[in-house]
Amino acid sequence: MKLKPLGDKVVLQFLEAEETSQGGILLASSAQEKPQVAQIVAVGPGGTVDGKEVKMEVSVGDKVILNKYAGTEVKLGQDKYTIVRQSDILAVVE
Repeated sequence: MKLKPLGDKVVLQFLEAEETSQGGILLASSAQEKPQVAQIVAVGPGGTVDGKEVKMEVSVGDKVILNKYAGTEVKLGQDKYTIVRQSDILAVVE
């Protein structure tokens, strides 16, 4: 199954959270922070959203930083994805 986002939506897959603290202590999964860096796996076509023209400025494969609480989580098979609006993306990591 494949996700095809609509409008200004972007499908992300989060990179793994840190398993150790900066001091080298192993963290339980409940103590790990939700990662804020994700990789884009699909991008919508853009177009008119809420009466405004939206041009997609990100592409598949980009690594991005986004707000901690942005998006909707979706699980397909064993894979977890998050769908966000392009405006929820704060920066592209180069």
